[in-house]
Amino acid sequence: MERVPILKIGDILLVSIQVDMSDQTAVQLQEDLAERIVATGCHGVIIDITALDIVDSFVGRMLSTIASISKVLDAETVVVGMRPAVAITLVELGLSLNGIRTALNVERGMELIAAAHADEHELAFDDEPDAETTALS
Repeated sequence: MERVPILKIGDILLVSIQVDMSDQTAVQLQEDLAERIVATGCHGVIIDITALDIVDSFVGRMLSTIASISKVLDAETVVVGMRPAVAITLVELGLSLNGIRTALNVERGMELIAAAHADEHELAFDDEPDAETTALS
């Protein structure tokens, strides 16, 4: 069984799918990725599908499942490198890839994750009462 490598770049995990995704490979990737998110505390996952010429309903569901698992573990998922033919196929299959953001390349994917992480921190700080407000109440 082939394994998909998972690389850590800062606070982001990069998954570059360079193999044909069998059921076993997909399940192993889900498990490996979940373990790496927990072990590293990374807040973002980029899945590069540039090498995939064809995406069927199985791969589409697998990407959606990985994104859901990552979200539960507090990591944002961005799929990058989607070819036009793959995008057309996904739309024709009616796969919406719920919970998955997409970007044209890894650089843009990293920007999306950084922006989402910054927004979460900003919201967290907005929810905390400041010292002056707390002292007056």
